[in-house]
Amino acid sequence: MPPGKVLQPVLKMKVDELFLCWLSESSTQTMLQDCLQRIKTPGRTEMGAGDAGQPGPLLAAAAPACKPGVFDSLGAPSPAPASAALPLGAATSPRSGPHVRGPPRRSAGTRVVQTKKEEPLPPASSESIPAFYFPRGRPRDTVNVDAVIAKIERTFAQFPHERATMEDMGRVAKACGCPLYWKGPLFYSAGGERTGSVSAHKFVAMWRKTLQNCHDDAAKFVHLLMNPGCNYLVQEDFVPFLQDVVNTHPGLAFLKEASEFHSRYITTVIQRIFYTVNRSWSGRITCAELRRSTFLQNVALLEEEADINQLTEYFSYEHFYVIYCKFWELDTDHDLLIDSQDLARHNDHALSTKMIERIFSGAVTRGRKVQKEGKISYADFVWFLISEEDKKTPTSIEYWFRCMDLDGDGALSMFELEYFYEEQCRRLDSMAIEALPFEDCLCQMLDLVKPQSEGKITLHDLKSCKLANVFFDTFFNIEKYLDHEQKEQVSLLRESESEGPELSDWEKYAAEEYDILVAEEAAGEPWEDGYEAELSPVDQKLSVLRSPLAQRPFFEAPSALGTVDLYEYACDDADVQPS
Repeated sequence: MPPGKVLQPVLKMKVDELFLCWLSESSTQTMLQDCLQRIKTPGRTEMGAGDAGQPGPLLAAAAPACKPGVFDSLGAPSPAPASAALPLGAATSPRSGPHVRGPPRRSAGTRVVQTKKEEPLPPASSESIPAFYFPRGRPRDTVNVDAVIAKIERTFAQFPHERATMEDMGRVAKACGCPLYWKGPLFYSAGGERTGSVSAHKFVAMWRKTLQNCHDDAAKFVHLLMNPGCNYLVQEDFVPFLQDVVNTHPGLAFLKEASEFHSRYITTVIQRIFYTVNRSWSGRITCAELRRSTFLQNVALLEEEADINQLTEYFSYEHFYVIYCKFWELDTDHDLLIDSQDLARHNDHALSTKMIERIFSGAVTRGRKVQKEGKISYADFVWFLISEEDKKTPTSIEYWFRCMDLDGDGALSMFELEYFYEEQCRRLDSMAIEALPFEDCLCQMLDLVKPQSEGKITLHDLKSCKLANVFFDTFFNIEKYLDHEQKEQVSLLRESESEGPELSDWEKYAAEEYDILVAEEAAGEPWEDGYEAELSPVDQKLSVLRSPLAQRPFFEAPSALGTVDLYEYACDDADVQPS
């Protein structure tokens, strides 16, 4: 035996020996005879009834009538003296003597047991468990696909040559049972962008396949917008859908003549969609994420609500107006990219330098500009501004947690908290305000958050805390920290626990800033950057919704599909010359 090899018992041989011993017991023989008698095929003659030399005549006679997978290998017992109490199996068995131990060969008795174990049992228990995972929606028996297709064909019959243009797709969407503003995805999914129209045959084939594979609105919407071979949506997939909203929604009619802002509005809405819906931060919206969100409900409301500003969660033009104006104030060279010095001027240098460095470290940004040139795009700024002004939402808590988690271990240590609080203390000292020692501040924050584990604060702890905004502002926003200090904690809790359809912090901020911007424009205040206001050919009665940037030369209009580079923008010097 090779050195180091451990001897192990041959368990199979011992099991074979014990099985043969059990099989030789008289009680076992009697039981098997009873079983074979019950399952024996009626009318089959018994064989070997008068053979007294065989200990189990009934066993041998009934063996051919048994199930082939269970007892075929048993056969007739071999002739043996009366003193032999251990039958050795069928005559074809390789064993030639009464010895039990020997080479590990398969005995007849072993084949019976192993064959019985391998025989598949009827899945009686599994059949009672209904299917519970439906990645493309739960199938519904009530959907009559042929009736839906017939209705679509009758709709196409009303169009010239049974072909529908983009203007006709609203009626087609209704025939499909979809909200009005699904017309764009329906048109493009059927290949309408290539020829400018869709034939009835091609559209019916596309929609029939969609109904057969997708069983709820989320799965259908993803199927219509996604690229072939994907089961998710990326940011570029939303551009044709949103371009159609810009072109046809009555609340955005004033933007038709200000086409240079189509791509900016579309970029803002796309970032807000991913900010709210894409909870995994993957950059890919799945059917499951879409089902858990309110996006499709807001898409349906586009048809009912003529005032786009009432849809504050995604589509509000006023919110876009505020975000874009704030970005334009910081983007001094107007290349649609801002660096750390530009961002530091936000809200009169309220953010700490260390936090700005973390934002530009790539912890919460996408794209290559941050790593290569130390700049963030307008798309990144949308995430920043919403997170900065409303630190109570799940995404904003994740945003700032990522920034404060320096080592990326999923928890905020006392060292990381002290790292950010040191700059707050220096800034308070420069303002002649006595700063609270870190130990005392730490006790307050731990009482505020109540972490589950001692010595660290996790993301779950902050999401469970109703005053996460106070926690974050304490460590990197000096202005809001002082505002919180002037309020008692009881009043902060009362504000956070107020019932009813209370406006979010972001909605309050956007409404206040929009009123200020409109008032400044109405008063005719000059631009700080020296540009003069040059009225665009937008309808005068909608001037309160007109962006200040529409009053000067800007970028070229996008294509018919609103082609947008969501991360990298480029503009020539000629595009931003003063008027």
